[in-house]
Amino acid sequence: MSKSLVTFVGVAHPWMCDVMGHMNVRHYAAMFDDASFQLLGHIAGQDGNQPSQTGWADVRTEIDYRHETKAGSLITIRSHVVKIGRTSVTFEQVMSGSLDGIVHASSRTICVRFDLAARASVALDEPMRGRAAAFLVEQP
Repeated sequence: MSKSLVTFVGVAHPWMCDVMGHMNVRHYAAMFDDASFQLLGHIAGQDGNQPSQTGWADVRTEIDYRHETKAGSLITIRSHVVKIGRTSVTFEQVMSGSLDGIVHASSRTICVRFDLAARASVALDEPMRGRAAAFLVEQP
């Protein structure tokens, strides 16, 4: 089993493109955000339809843009974990062409497990740590 998870499949619609004819950065961020819900849901073992006192808070994100994304481009995002902390996970997401595999962009995010009532970070429980480890890719 691959340690990366397909977390988003979509298309760069013409309305997402700016005056230079390529997808605007705001839409990269939105696609990566949608993809993160998939990964974090797999780690938490639940989706947003279930009541919960905890959630996730992104505390840092970096995006590298590598290849122009034009209208009509078919996009796939694959996500994997690179670090599991006491209260956080660090994950990378790679956006590539669905047909040609060319990497268009990548992001790296640190996300903290968050108590919604106390408004403070909380430790990842052991089941979450185990699920996160299933997507862990060691860095060189």
